[in-house]
Amino acid sequence: MDKKNIVFYFSDQQRADTCGCYGQPLTVTPNIDCLADEGVRFENAFSPQPVCGPCRALFQTGRYPTETGCFRNNIILPAGVKTLASYMEEAGYETAYVGKWHLASDGELDQKPRIDHTVTPIPRELRGGYSGYWRAADVLEFTSHGYDGFVFDENNHKIEFKGYRADCINDMALEFLEAYDGTRPFFLTVSQIEPHHQNDHAHHEGPHGSRERFRDFVLPEDLRALGGNAAEEYPDYLGACASLDENVGRLVTKLKEKGLYEDTVIIYTSDHGSHFRTRNRDAHLNGNDDYKRSGHDASLKVPLIIAGGAYPRGKVIRDLVSTESLPKTILAMAGIEVGDAMIGENLLDVVEGKDQKRENQVFAQISESRVGRCIRTPEFLYAVYAPGVDGGEAAASDRYSDDYLYDMRTDPYQLRNVVADDAYADIKVDLRERLLAWIERAEGCRPVISD
Repeated sequence: MDKKNIVFYFSDQQRADTCGCYGQPLTVTPNIDCLADEGVRFENAFSPQPVCGPCRALFQTGRYPTETGCFRNNIILPAGVKTLASYMEEAGYETAYVGKWHLASDGELDQKPRIDHTVTPIPRELRGGYSGYWRAADVLEFTSHGYDGFVFDENNHKIEFKGYRADCINDMALEFLEAYDGTRPFFLTVSQIEPHHQNDHAHHEGPHGSRERFRDFVLPEDLRALGGNAAEEYPDYLGACASLDENVGRLVTKLKEKGLYEDTVIIYTSDHGSHFRTRNRDAHLNGNDDYKRSGHDASLKVPLIIAGGAYPRGKVIRDLVSTESLPKTILAMAGIEVGDAMIGENLLDVVEGKDQKRENQVFAQISESRVGRCIRTPEFLYAVYAPGVDGGEAAASDRYSDDYLYDMRTDPYQLRNVVADDAYADIKVDLRERLLAWIERAEGCRPVISD
C-alpha cells in the first residue's frame, strides 16, 4: 500500500497527566503508553482552544476559530471553508467519522438553537465533507449518557446502543474496520466524548466499578491545591480514561487482525483538558459550571502521540507544540501539502528537527468565559482578557488587559499569579510583544494590551 491509513482518535476533556506516559502513578492507560513506546510522544502538547466546538472546527478546517467564525459552541461549520475530509477524499481516501461532531447546530449559548441537530440526524451538507461511513451525533451528551444512547448513520437512520458509551462508540469504529475492503486507504476519525462530564447529571460517568477501581487516586498538584470538584469526581474521571485506553487497545488489536496495523498511522490526543471548576471564578460564567475555558495548563495541556508511518519508535519530543497543527500534519501524511491554507506546522518536521529557527512557544484563544488570549513558553504562561466583553458574544477585542502570568520555573502548577509583580515587569513586556505578534498573525489585527 503506497498511502498509509490514518486513524485520528481523540477524547474530550482529558488531561495529559491521566496517562502513565505523562506521569499518572496508577495503571490507567497501558495501551496508550504502549502506543507511545511504538511512536512519538509529544511531552508538551497544547490545545489552541479549550472549548468543544471551536477546537473541533479547527481540527476540521486547519484555521483558527476566529477566522471560521466558530469561536464558541453552537456555531455551524461554515460551508465555504475547505475541510480536512474534503482534501482527503480528493486524494483518494475513504473517510469515516464516529462519535461527537458538535458543529451542526446554531444559536445562542444556553438557548435552544435556531438550527437544531443536537438530537436529530446531521444533514450531509453539515458533515464537513465526510461522505462515507458515519456514526455520529452532533451533541453526543444530549443523545446519550455514560451508558446507553443513540447516534445516526450516513443514511440518517437512528442507531441505538446499549452499554458503556465509550465501548459502543469504539464498536462502531471496529465495525468500519471489519467491513473495510482495502480498495482505498482510509481516514478514520473516532471522536469520543469521555471523559467529559455528563452535562445533565453534572457528574463524570466512568464505567461501573470505577470508584472502587480508582479509590486510591492521587490528585494532580493544581487540583489538590485549588479544590474544585476533583476530589469527588476523579475516580470516575480516571475510569472513563481507562475505558478509552481499553478501546484504543481493542482498535489496535482489530488493525492487527485485519493485517492493517503496519500500514496505519495512529494519532491519539484530546480536544482540551480540565481544571475541575478551579479557575474562572471571576468570569461571567458561573465558576461552578466551568471545567476548561482558561489558558492554564490544566485546560490546555493534552496527550499527543503519533505512531506509525515515518514517525520513529519510542521518541519523546519536549518542544512545545500545538494541536492546531494536526490538520496540516494529517494531510502531510497523505502526501497533501497545503502551505498557508492551514495554520500550524507539519509535526514530522518538529520530530526531525528541520526548522532550526522554530519558536518554542504556543498560542491559544479563549472564549465563552471571557475573550482571552495566551502564550505559553517553556518558562512562562502569560494571558490577557478583554474587560467588559462577553466571551459568548464576541470573538475578539481591540483592547485587552493583563489576566495572569505564571513562572513555570518556580511555579509549575500555576498557583501564584505574578502578573502585577514588578520583578517580572521586563519579562511581561517581552511576553506581551510575543503575544501581540501571535494575535496579529492569527487574527490580522494588533490590539492594545494594558496593565
